[in-house]
Amino acid sequence: MEALDAVKKEYQELLNQLSDPELISDPEKFEELTRKKEPIEKILEKEQLIETLKAQIDENKNIIRSQEEPELTSLAESEIGQLQEKIISIQAEIKESLAASKTRESRAVIMEIRAGTGGDEAAIFAADLFRMYSKYAEKQGWQAKVLDSHETSLGGFKEIIFEIRGGDVWGEMRNEAGVHRVQRIPATEKSGRVHTSTASVAVLLKPKKTELKIRPEELKIDLFRSSGPGGQNVNKRETAVRITHLPSGLSVASQTERNQLENRENAMGILQARLLERMQEESSQAVSGERRGQIGSAKRAEKIRTYNFPQDRLTDHRIKKSWHNLEKIMAGGLEPIIETLNSTAVPGL
Repeated sequence: MEALDAVKKEYQELLNQLSDPELISDPEKFEELTRKKEPIEKILEKEQLIETLKAQIDENKNIIRSQEEPELTSLAESEIGQLQEKIISIQAEIKESLAASKTRESRAVIMEIRAGTGGDEAAIFAADLFRMYSKYAEKQGWQAKVLDSHETSLGGFKEIIFEIRGGDVWGEMRNEAGVHRVQRIPATEKSGRVHTSTASVAVLLKPKKTELKIRPEELKIDLFRSSGPGGQNVNKRETAVRITHLPSGLSVASQTERNQLENRENAMGILQARLLERMQEESSQAVSGERRGQIGSAKRAEKIRTYNFPQDRLTDHRIKKSWHNLEKIMAGGLEPIIETLNSTAVPGL
């Protein structure tokens, strides 16, 4: 496979660059090379797995040729078919990964989590989801940065928007978009009743600088004081930034940083991601739009996943599969779930 040979060559070049002693004085370059290396390693691991499966097929063929034990021969024939199916499946995954690497590279994503049905408990669940994704990102060696948030007095979030970059973030995180439902006894519940709440997650691809051209005259920029839980002002200076894109009417804000410049950069990142998503909607003539379809109206029935704490079970309703040990999952242990979703045809994606 010519594309695979090119990837192997690129991987070797990256290893050579990473082994350069002078690279230690350029942390940004080191980070960039490491991000490029991670998705390639996953492709090469799959290729190695194919070689292992081929070796197992050869062993089974030797058993069949020996014809010593009929039962063993029958088992070997059955295993050969299963192994060949696995190889075809992995080859398809490699092909998809190679195609994705050409278009996605190390593209950052912007994730938006909003509390849905359930009041304070929904906001707390939104904060739990944010921590879960943040810890998963940390485990993967990715970088997460909060762009905007609206915290509640109980430590939850009505809304939190953050950026994640590093490796093939889009490829791994895109299936997280949708309405997430939680069933548990809230800390504020005195009668011990199980409550059901929801939070919505949107995953937007952050555009490259060359993908979008926004003219300064298309923007209206307002400054205001940042606020904390309950809406009270927490900064005497107007460091928070709101940007309105006049042609589309889209308006975004950021107030997480201590200065106007960084908040403006954050707000522009959110705006660009939403504009790119809108452009993609229009080009595909989507009726409801990707982002609106991801978020829905955050009602209990519009769920892609349920976190059932009394039964210690997470269920993804799109692929009808469940996992246990919610404590580990909520601490960032999303690997088995994301790997399963990425290797399965998820309805609607």
